[in-house]
Amino acid sequence: MIMAFDQDTVRRTAHLARIALPQTEIPAVAEQLERIMGLVEELRAIDTTGVPTMAHPLDLDQPLRPDTVGNHAQRELLMASAPAAEHGLFLVPKVIE
Repeated sequence: MIMAFDQDTVRRTAHLARIALPQTEIPAVAEQLERIMGLVEELRAIDTTGVPTMAHPLDLDQPLRPDTVGNHAQRELLMASAPAAEHGLFLVPKVIE
């Protein structure tokens, strides 16, 4: 069942999505949405029984860094680039009155 995208549906959808859509573009957008939904229906008709699900189309391993404890006591080095700091904390301007 293909969803029909008439011009009123396109106008209403654009309004709900807060998209400014010129009146001259509405027929073209309706046609494009019809074609997209037709493609979705074609994909739904494909039998995927026995096809394993996958998270990524490439069969690759995700390289991860080793989870090791290191010396991360670099507070002074990191705080040196702060425009304002006090007692090891970043000072920021007050934004709430």
